[in-house]
Amino acid sequence: MIDDFQKYIAINNLCLKNDKLLLGISGGIDSIVMMHLFRMLGYKIALAHCNFQLRGEESDKDEAFVQALAENYQLPIYTIRFNTQEIAEKEGISIQMAARDLRYEWFHELRQKHSYDYIAIAHNKNDLIETFLINLTRGTGIKGLTGIKEKSGTIIRPLLFASRKTIDGFCHENNFEYREDSSNKTTKYSRNLIRHEIIPAFETINPSFIDTMTENINKLKNTEKIYSQTIQKTQNEITDERDTKIYFSIEKLKKLEPVETYLFEFLSPYGFSSSQIIDIIATLDGISGKQFFSATHRLTKDRAHLILEEISLTQSKPFFIEDTNGQIEYPILLNLAKLNKTADFEINRQKNIAQLDYHKLEFPLTIRKWNKGDYFMPLGMKNLKKVSDFFINQKISIPDKEKIWIIESGNKIVWIVGLRIDERFKITDNTTQVFQLEIPEDF
Repeated sequence: MIDDFQKYIAINNLCLKNDKLLLGISGGIDSIVMMHLFRMLGYKIALAHCNFQLRGEESDKDEAFVQALAENYQLPIYTIRFNTQEIAEKEGISIQMAARDLRYEWFHELRQKHSYDYIAIAHNKNDLIETFLINLTRGTGIKGLTGIKEKSGTIIRPLLFASRKTIDGFCHENNFEYREDSSNKTTKYSRNLIRHEIIPAFETINPSFIDTMTENINKLKNTEKIYSQTIQKTQNEITDERDTKIYFSIEKLKKLEPVETYLFEFLSPYGFSSSQIIDIIATLDGISGKQFFSATHRLTKDRAHLILEEISLTQSKPFFIEDTNGQIEYPILLNLAKLNKTADFEINRQKNIAQLDYHKLEFPLTIRKWNKGDYFMPLGMKNLKKVSDFFINQKISIPDKEKIWIIESGNKIVWIVGLRIDERFKITDNTTQVFQLEIPEDF
């Protein structure tokens, strides 16, 4: 196992012996084995553990276990706690997706802050197959069927060569302690259903199913490389870039076979979906002017071209809110009130009302349109998030985005009007005065 681990790192150029590595560690068998392999080979490692607070006392025991592990081996360790369920509900996404986003965002922050070269994640060969089958059910196209990458930017996955059975054997041979995650046993999550029922069913047909599928995925990876080269070559032949816009020749597009596949590959990197591609193709012989939108781009049907351009959000000069009671009418109608936080004060959680800690605000507040580079800390979260990503999670359409206003204190967003306040300006037990902004319900 140690030799195979070392060879896999070298063959795939994952990292160098003198690199500083940040290891994502849950306390489960995979991450524990990965830690011991790196440690036994003398790598410079540190541990990073997320407590998602989803399993009560069990989650806390996982955290205590990895802290004791780090102390025992004298390894640096970083820990963090997330209110994952609350964040998932507020963002309108699954708990698994929320946990994934929170984990990776924090890992990247740690890597940059403490100058680690790479983040190591303990995905194994079985995870590779599970991801393939999940993507197969979702219709992700050939790229989604190439599985998990060994290396993606600063993320490395040095255990992808090993099956869960191999990892389990190595762990028990060396008497390594680890934690069992009880949630891995339930089949209410699609990955666990595939792990506990679908893959075992395939293994009754082919006992070497994991190895066979790994070979298939490697072949698909090589096929996808050839496929992508062909797509790029064809795109270069039928497009022209002018003034930050990409012009697709409709005449040349119509000669491609199958045009649906080509156009999906051309436009999906810009956020366009399969269903939109069908609608776009239907307009190729139609009149000019039809427009299609992704989260970031606009595609316009012209007489001879499909014109792709990044959406430039409506810009406006800023407006200001003074420290006052009353009302402003422009650029948006808002009722303003400064309230004392008495013992019987109750927070109003309606989206048309923002109640902020008055003493955390810097007046005058600024009202402006949102910009692509904006960040804020959504209520309930502990990390900054791109406003553009927040809009995507909230499923806000392009036209609606252009209507949204931002209220800012100093250089920090305090309220995305009508949607979410910033965690840093919320009312706490220490708040004595509240500044309330309200969009009248009949507005």
